[in-house]
Amino acid sequence: MSEPAILDTLRVGLVGTGFIAAFHLQSMIGVRNLQVTGVYSRSDERRRRIAERANALGLGPAKPYGSLEAMAMSGEVDALWIMTPNDTRIDIMREIHRLKKAGAPIRAVACEKPLARTLAEAREMLNLANDAGLLHGYLENQLFSTAVLRGKEIIWRRAVPSGGRPYLARAAEEHSGPHEPWFWQGERQGGGVLSDMMCHSVEVARFLLTEPGKPRASLKLVSASATTATLKWTQPRYAADLKSRMGIDFTRRPVEDFARGIITLESQDGEQLLIEATTSWAYVGAGLRIQLELLGPEYSMEFSSLSAGLKIFLSRHIAGSEGEDLVEKQNAEQGLMPVIEDEAGIYGYTDENRHMAEAFRKGAMPAETFADGVGVMEMLMGLYRSAELGQTVAFPDPHLETYVPQVARPT
Repeated sequence: MSEPAILDTLRVGLVGTGFIAAFHLQSMIGVRNLQVTGVYSRSDERRRRIAERANALGLGPAKPYGSLEAMAMSGEVDALWIMTPNDTRIDIMREIHRLKKAGAPIRAVACEKPLARTLAEAREMLNLANDAGLLHGYLENQLFSTAVLRGKEIIWRRAVPSGGRPYLARAAEEHSGPHEPWFWQGERQGGGVLSDMMCHSVEVARFLLTEPGKPRASLKLVSASATTATLKWTQPRYAADLKSRMGIDFTRRPVEDFARGIITLESQDGEQLLIEATTSWAYVGAGLRIQLELLGPEYSMEFSSLSAGLKIFLSRHIAGSEGEDLVEKQNAEQGLMPVIEDEAGIYGYTDENRHMAEAFRKGAMPAETFADGVGVMEMLMGLYRSAELGQTVAFPDPHLETYVPQVARPT
């Protein structure tokens, strides 16, 4: 089989037009050799709006398509970015597989986190991409955060050779709750905050603990232990707020809004390593807070997204409408507030899309693939099962292959 040709420009088709699509478009301004040439979603208004936005940013010419088949078969796109709700991704990947087998001239597919709702779905996503002969990338932006990339490079270059490898990675992500109704619905999302946000935390922590140049799978999964809780959103005041804003009856079908997990791993030299992760939809501060730490025998590294260099103070005499112009999930318009001056870059979307585009353009697999997305789902399912059983789960666990988190089950 001949090597795929190197493309001058990778033409991307967006599948999905929700909140995350805006982040990707903003980040793609900083990516060379990339065009957004297609947009598909079930909503005509949304796909037209996102296509117009891509064109306004100079990323096009982007065309809205009425079907995934029309976009994939158009000859105008080389790669597809899946950014739809979690419960739609497996069917979309099945359709991409069918279209590629039928001759669609696409070479690659990238999928937003998490890859699926269950380990079984994640394995099918990987198998479908491989069987179709597609390059595939798992879009986990925190791995490509500027602080993460720079911090890991320094630690492994300067500290590890004389101090020894790192043994503990901590990752926390918290905000006051998701934007879209489907995130709050366990069956559609695949769970609650553990599924939504701990997929970031366990993978960025595993990345920091992994020796540069080696795959994430070089660290062996040993065990998972977790606690979940619903702390805020079942309280009558906040349940009523959810029902009013999103039509969600959270008192009938709640999911966890807090999760804490410990993942034990083993290095290739037999050393014990730990991931400590905490996530929450019950945090009220300036906005989205990401905190990362990496600890080794003689060193440490830390990062907090809200410890911004830029801060703004607005007195009580200045009033403004609600928005998110300073930080994602912004909770106030007055007082002393941090400003995330380049969210797309600081959160990792720019370098993520730059890496994926260059790999796909050159016909190569990226550093983060669907296989890594499968590994993330195995960790998440281990954590959910541990929380349900109230005991530590050891890997490999055959029950995880068909396991569905308690809050995601139909009944």
